[in-house]
Amino acid sequence: MGVSNKITAIVNFLALLCSIPIIGAGIWLASKPDNGCIHFFRWPVVLLGVLILLVSLAGFIGAYWNRQGLLAFYLFCMALLIGLLLVLLVFTFVVTRPNGSYSVMGRGFKEYRLDGFSSWLRNHLTNSRNWPKIRTCLAESNTCPKLNQLYVAADQFFAADISPLQSGCCKPPTACGYNFVNPTLWLNPGNPMADPDCYVWSNDQTQLCYNCNSCKAGLLGNLRMEWRKANVVLIVTVVVLIWVYVIGCSAFKNAQTEDLFRRYKQGWI
Repeated sequence: MGVSNKITAIVNFLALLCSIPIIGAGIWLASKPDNGCIHFFRWPVVLLGVLILLVSLAGFIGAYWNRQGLLAFYLFCMALLIGLLLVLLVFTFVVTRPNGSYSVMGRGFKEYRLDGFSSWLRNHLTNSRNWPKIRTCLAESNTCPKLNQLYVAADQFFAADISPLQSGCCKPPTACGYNFVNPTLWLNPGNPMADPDCYVWSNDQTQLCYNCNSCKAGLLGNLRMEWRKANVVLIVTVVVLIWVYVIGCSAFKNAQTEDLFRRYKQGWI
C-alpha cells in the first residue's frame, strides 16, 4: 500500500471516529421526553451519523485495498453528507435563535411565551394537526408526575431549576396567582384575568396545562435548549470532518499520481 493510500486510510478511520459523537448526540436528543413525542425530530442526526460511519468505512476499505472507484465514491458521498450536516446546523441555529423565555420574580425557573419562538417551530409543532398527538404523549409521560416526588414545600419548588417543558405544562402561569398545594395541584387563582391560560389550567392530572399556550412554548423552549447543546458537538465534529475530508482529497490525488507514475515506470521497464 502506497504512502498516500496509507494517509487516506488513516483519515478515513478518523472520519469513522467522528461519526460516533454525531450518533451519540442524536441518541441523546432522541432520548429526551419532548423529542420522544415529536417523531420527525428524533432521528435525523442519528441517521446522518450512521451514514457518515458507513461511508467512512467504505473509504477506509477502498484506501487499504487500493480500490480507486470506492475511494471516489467515498469522496463524493462524504462531500454530500458534510453538506447535509452543515444545512442541518444552519437550519437548527436559525429556527432555535428566538428565545421566548422570561424571568419571574421570586422563581428559580423561567416561564415561556409562544410568540417568542420562531414561526417555523410554532407552525409545525403547535398547529391543530400535530399538537393533539404531542399533548397526549406528554400527558402519558413522567414529565410532570416526577415533580411531586422531588418537591414537597412551596419554597423548594419556587427555587427549583425545572425544565421549560415542566414550567409550561405542569403548573399554571405565575401571573394567575394560584396557591401552591403541590407542583401539579394549584387552587384559588388570585388574578385569573392575567393570562388566558389561567382558565385553561386544570387540576385533573391528565389535563394540567397541556392545553395551554405556555405548554406549547415550554415544549419549544426544551427543544431550543437541547438542540443548542447538541449543535456544539455537531459544530466541532463537522469542522474535524471537513479537515479530514480535505486531507483525504489531497491524499487521493497523490495516490492517483503515484499509481500513474508506477505504471509509467513499469512500461519503461
